[in-house]
Amino acid sequence: MPRHPDEDNHPVATGLAKKLVDAHQARQDLVFWSAWFCPFNQRIWMALEERNIPYQYHEVNPYKKEKDFLEVNPLGLVPALTDKGRALYESDVLVEYLEDKYPPSKEHPPIFPTDIYEKSWARINIQHITKDIIPHYFKLQQAQETEDQQQALEEFYKGLRTLVDRVKLPYFAGEQFTAVDMSLAPFVRRFYSLEEHRGFDGEKALGSKWVQDCHADIFSERESLKNTTSEKEYYAPLLERYLKDEAQSEVAKATRSGKKLP
Repeated sequence: MPRHPDEDNHPVATGLAKKLVDAHQARQDLVFWSAWFCPFNQRIWMALEERNIPYQYHEVNPYKKEKDFLEVNPLGLVPALTDKGRALYESDVLVEYLEDKYPPSKEHPPIFPTDIYEKSWARINIQHITKDIIPHYFKLQQAQETEDQQQALEEFYKGLRTLVDRVKLPYFAGEQFTAVDMSLAPFVRRFYSLEEHRGFDGEKALGSKWVQDCHADIFSERESLKNTTSEKEYYAPLLERYLKDEAQSEVAKATRSGKKLP
């Protein structure tokens, strides 16, 4: 069988993320099936850390489609969890599963507002990020023609502007760091690539509130994001394949064909 063109990614996390991996090798009922480089995956990793949930870290390469992982997620995509052998996947589903399985407490701080209305409002904005921001992030990365890049950039700004206008500061819901922030933070961590190669300028397009809240500076200080992020140099070849529109991930293929992201 031909090798997948993205199969040769660096095999393990590095830096602070590697220390976290090493600290979570003991056997646990909850197993986190993870690919260190995936921003969707990082959402769940952050949730596990924010909520102080015991878990066992299990690194997989989703491009290899290995049998044991396909038994966990037939789609072969991260993130995934097994809880006493029962499997679940899809990042938006998993983050709510963790909230339901471990009710908010001093030991397990919540990542959704406790107010019923505010919790539903958070869910709406997570869907906004999923549907109206992230697809344009990938379109902007992969677009090769100047006209296509500009169109993608404007759509990207539009989605971000809607979110930024709703932010209470310092985080989306105010003082509480929630799943809304967590849905965007791993991508914001990678926005430097768009600044360098696609003309992205958050402050110019979105105003000072972007710098106060959604800019990488505030997210980068969050321990759960710092500790689940590998050293910058190891992301470079991955991001470069997207910038050249050569990536063959399911997300890249869906973006290329104009389909909904998996």
